[in-house]
Amino acid sequence: MGVSTSHTSSRIQSRRCLIDPEEITRRLTEARSAILGTVDRAGRPHLVPIVFVYRNGRLYTAVDRKPKSTSRLKRLRNIEANPGVSVLLDRYDDDWTRLWWIRIDGSARVIDSGPAFREGIALLTRKYQTYVAQPPPGPVIEVRIETIRAWSAT
Repeated sequence: MGVSTSHTSSRIQSRRCLIDPEEITRRLTEARSAILGTVDRAGRPHLVPIVFVYRNGRLYTAVDRKPKSTSRLKRLRNIEANPGVSVLLDRYDDDWTRLWWIRIDGSARVIDSGPAFREGIALLTRKYQTYVAQPPPGPVIEVRIETIRAWSAT
């Protein structure tokens, strides 16, 4: 079932139990982490946990200062080769009536500088206290949301 929402031009679809579009927006705004899925040139999936911010039909995440094996991260190379991405948010609870997930499919781009870069960093810094003292150096990944699919146990 496709549902339009005033918060984004994306199609929102649900499986089994509809999550109201306003509730989806609330969960996207409040969620603290998600999983970013990209695909490499050979078609192999690559999943990484991310922190993110949602605003106006877009998701922003950035490369931060946590230790990494390289600055040329696989997720960045993958997006440059294939901008199609998925982002998964979910809630697990031993009370299975409280389970839900939201999957975003969209087109991503890597931003190294400019207004969109500064906006992404500013939005992330406002959401995550850790970034106030040490903002992420970037780059920023911007995901233009094309489709949202959601499911809830209740």
